Amino acid sequence: MAHWQTTRFRIDLRRPQVMGIVNVTPDSFSDGGRFASTDAALAHCDQLKAEGADILDIGGESTRPGARSPSPEEELARVRPVLAHATTLGLPVSVDTSTPLVMEAALELGVDIVNDVRALMRPGAVALVAAHASAGVCLMHMRGEPGTMQGDPAYADVVGEVGRFLAERAAELRRQGIAAERITLDPGVGFGKTVQHNLELLQRQHELLALGYPLLVGWSRKSTLGALTGRPVAERLAGSVAAALAAVQRGARIVRVHDVAATVDALKIWQAAGLPSQNNEIPTP
Repeated sequence: MAHWQTTRFRIDLRRPQVMGIVNVTPDSFSDGGRFASTDAALAHCDQLKAEGADILDIGGESTRPGARSPSPEEELARVRPVLAHATTLGLPVSVDTSTPLVMEAALELGVDIVNDVRALMRPGAVALVAAHASAGVCLMHMRGEPGTMQGDPAYADVVGEVGRFLAERAAELRRQGIAAERITLDPGVGFGKTVQHNLELLQRQHELLALGYPLLVGWSRKSTLGALTGRPVAERLAGSVAAALAAVQRGARIVRVHDVAATVDALKIWQAAGLPSQNNEIPTP
């Protein structure tokens, strides 16, 4: 599929899209809560747009290992003013949430995409998105919950198991009337997976493309990059950009990143060089 249908935008996926992350949380692993205040988050939305972000992804729940989940009301209070501002910037806006209360409020504000690390598994989530005429959705794979997911993740075949889960969730959405062009999939790098699991998902990413949906991938500043480079979170820019390019070369259509300007620049060079991608055609699901 060459496009991703969302509330206000039909996103052209023939060019890789850069999704800029806005964490409105006090305990984000990547930025230490720098954008937890509303004013800081609003300014960050503006900055990411200026840096060339194609999509803004706004979340009020930290999903780092061991994170505490906020109440639905607390999460909504964090993100509502930021979402309201972001929808005025002329870009597709994604809400990063698993909470139906937050999804509903976000869609009422005109938000374009529901990006759910729990793949709409919570009661009422699928029905809520299905009731919307055109909102986009991203289904992510996560083994367990943030508080426990990195305890001792084990798979017989990580790519096969992740693929089956995502295929089953996408099929459920289709059964509920959500069109295929509204759906993207995320293998969930770092969510209940070891370093080797994450690398295998990248190396065999073409197998996930065979499911027939565009892939959204988030490698930015993840602990696997730290394990490979020995760098702390604040020094993973080069590794994050390299991983984003590798994911795009292997067919990802959207990369979710913290460092928008550097990723946008790297993709401009990648495209100007005419480097091939494994995603010339995605089979129809």
